[in-house]
Amino acid sequence: MNPEVVERIKTAFDRNGRAIELRPGVGQKTAVTKTRVVDGLRVETTEGRWTLVSDASEKSGGGGAAADPGFVVRAALGNCLAMGYVTWAAYLGVPIESVEIEMQADFDVRGQHGADGIPPGFSEIRCHVRIASSASAADVARVVEQADRSSMVGDVFRRAHTLVRDLKIVKPTT
Repeated sequence: MNPEVVERIKTAFDRNGRAIELRPGVGQKTAVTKTRVVDGLRVETTEGRWTLVSDASEKSGGGGAAADPGFVVRAALGNCLAMGYVTWAAYLGVPIESVEIEMQADFDVRGQHGADGIPPGFSEIRCHVRIASSASAADVARVVEQADRSSMVGDVFRRAHTLVRDLKIVKPTT
């Protein structure tokens, strides 16, 4: 990996770590992400300057114009883990040349159709991680273990969270 990029990542991680150590409140945030239906099952999600479009496949009644939410979730987990491995490797001084992750997720679609006793989500997710590094296996394993423990998206899968819904029903405007 480019040494300048590694140094930039290490410097940012170290700077942010010091800032939240000195002022813990700086690290406490609320993300606001907004989603709206655009057409049929195609949705658009925005947060700040970013926009993500999702759609269901044609066989599910969508237009197939973009990735479905299951793909987005699996991608988010893979992305978060990969970024974490690179960040922690830079911070801990462990050289990494490349990171590749293959996500495998098992699920039963019957749960999404309301079948009794079948959860609508994943029953198991397997992350097959391949890291190229000149460092020792122990050093790379230390990076991976720390990054896995620190992964925000990984935590969503490991730990139950409270999901609060606030429903407002309004009359359509014409």
